[in-house]
Amino acid sequence: MEREEFIHLISEKMKLVRTEQSFSQDKMCEILGISKKTLVQIEKRRTEANWTTVVAFCALFKHSQLLMSSIGDDPVDFVRLIASKNGGTPKEKTMGGKIWWKEMDYRGDFRLQQNLISNHYRILDQYDYRWHSSFNKEESVSRLIELQELETFEGEGGGYEE
Repeated sequence: MEREEFIHLISEKMKLVRTEQSFSQDKMCEILGISKKTLVQIEKRRTEANWTTVVAFCALFKHSQLLMSSIGDDPVDFVRLIASKNGGTPKEKTMGGKIWWKEMDYRGDFRLQQNLISNHYRILDQYDYRWHSSFNKEESVSRLIELQELETFEGEGGGYEE
C-alpha cells in the first residue's frame, strides 16, 4: 500500500472512528489540531487529510477496533512501514498474527507472514517479536533466509557476546 492509498483509507475512516470514540467534531478537531472546516471537508470526502494528520490520527487512535480492522495491523507500525519504505522497524512484541495474518514460510525459529488486508509481509521470531516488515515479498524472503542463516551461525558458536 502506497502513502496516498493509506491517506485515502484513513481519511475515509475518520468519521467512523470519531463516532466509535463518541467524540464531537469540536473535540476531534482539538485532539488532531485541525480546524473544524478541515475536519468537515474530510468527513464529507471533499478532501483528504494530510500526512501529518494521518500520522497523528493513527498514533492517537491506535487502539480503535475499527482502525485496526481496517488496516489489519497496529496503525503506528503501519505508518512507520510506509514512512520508512525500507522495512526497517524496531524489534517489538506482536500478538503473533492469529487474526489478520497468513503463515507463508518457516525458517528455524523465524516465520514469514502476510497480512490478509494490506498484503504486506513481516517476519516474527518464535516469541512473536517482529524482525522485519516490507511490502516486497522477495525482500522479505531474502531477510528470512538471512535471519535463519544468522541463527544457524550463532547456534554453532559463531555468534558473539556483548
